[in-house]
Amino acid sequence: MAKDIQLGKNLAADKKETAEHVMLVDLRPKGITGKEAEAVLGQAHMTINKNAIPNDPEKPMVTSGVRIGTPAMTTRGFKDEEARITANLIADVLDNPRDPANIEAVRIKVNALTARFPVYK
Repeated sequence: MAKDIQLGKNLAADKKETAEHVMLVDLRPKGITGKEAEAVLGQAHMTINKNAIPNDPEKPMVTSGVRIGTPAMTTRGFKDEEARITANLIADVLDNPRDPANIEAVRIKVNALTARFPVYK
């Protein structure tokens, strides 16, 4: 997933974190704070957390990064393809975070994807 987030999307996932179920993504190249990314991704029905990056220049309640975890995806039964789709949906929001139409378009795709993998059956 970290590779998918990085490819062509002007983002950097911490390589040390990618072997785990969580990754830290530096948003400075995107010109968006962790606080804003958390909010806009939430509007698109994706839950991530703002998180400080090493030597973060932002205040702790703002941050320059986000922490993205995969446990909810595995709980739903997502496999590699769904992880790639999710990574691209995250990147789509972060590529144009201030466009309500973009966020709505991603939210529709997120809802369609998650409907295929309900938490409760």
